Amino acid sequence: MSLLDCFCTSRTQVESLRSEKQSGSSIHQYPVDEPPLCRFPPSARASEGIHSTHVSHYELQVEIGRGFDNLTSVHLARHTPTGTLVTIKITNLENCTEERLKALQKGLILSHFFRHPNITTYWTVFTVGSWLWVISPFMAYGSARHLLKTYFPEGMSETLIRNILFGAVRGLNYLHQNGCIHRSIKASHILISGDGLVTLSGLSHLHSLIKHGQRHRAVFDFPQFSTSVQPWLSPELLRQDLHGYNVKSDIYSVGITACELASGQVPFQDMHRTQMLLQKLKGPPYSPLDVSIFPQSDSRMRSSRSGVDSGIGESVLVSSGTHTVNSDRLHTPASKTFSPAFFSLVQLCLQQDPEKRPSASSLLSHVFFKQPYFEFL
Repeated sequence: MSLLDCFCTSRTQVESLRSEKQSGSSIHQYPVDEPPLCRFPPSARASEGIHSTHVSHYELQVEIGRGFDNLTSVHLARHTPTGTLVTIKITNLENCTEERLKALQKGLILSHFFRHPNITTYWTVFTVGSWLWVISPFMAYGSARHLLKTYFPEGMSETLIRNILFGAVRGLNYLHQNGCIHRSIKASHILISGDGLVTLSGLSHLHSLIKHGQRHRAVFDFPQFSTSVQPWLSPELLRQDLHGYNVKSDIYSVGITACELASGQVPFQDMHRTQMLLQKLKGPPYSPLDVSIFPQSDSRMRSSRSGVDSGIGESVLVSSGTHTVNSDRLHTPASKTFSPAFFSLVQLCLQQDPEKRPSASSLLSHVFFKQPYFEFL
């Protein structure tokens, strides 16, 4: 039984859907120290993938989500020659603007060179008329956002957050080492397989810092981001000034995602873009459950059922004499408490000055990821 099987209160039927055990970081088995990542290391998944480009070889089962500003439908499907379950993203290219088409093309081209267990693999890409089909491995647990909505509406336990974030930051570190900024880190772009493998998706916003063989320290490419992704974006990216932004903007998004996983709510979600930018530029340092950055809702003012996090086990308590969160600042149903290490991680990521934020590589060595892991058998 995997870690998520223990965490989820209602068991999903994924036992029969799991592929062979994959190498790489799993959500329930991580090394304490991050191994050095080679440039474009080999991927077992890529070599064992589905490569058929015949639409008749795929049997669509059910739509499991939408993405790319609702332009893409995501389906669970079966590759009929082998019986393998896959995920298929189908996009009507006629509905895409020129900028969207360029984003799709860039993401697909760059992803072709990625070989890392924590980056989503595209097995096959082909067109059927005006429709683009992208075939990738089936991720039985879906996204971290799906887990929040289904099992953890009040936020995840710290142990689960730790494992999910570690896999996501490993993938992010690989992208940064290869000169790419993700620009869309959020819970819905963190996928989890039936075996607990955490992978980053959402590569359509990817941007390469390498131009004409040279790696630039900052970029000034500001596409028309969807308003749906703005709550996760860094203040320097939203500001769109002559200073530009770099890979540290992704680290800010990691901090927002950590808050999202901890509370079940997306910070800044209900704010107008101008108010959001001012809050990010001028506001005080944030805590993972700071009421000032979360949507206001009567449902979040209810009394706690207990002092226990959603999922298995209690949250890690903040010891006396260390940083605590005042109850009057919380709008969560449970008066959650987190370890000082978790607060430290979030506050480092959410530094307003990008130079003060850690790199993805140094973030992997943060004490939050050094805490004991639990193996559930």
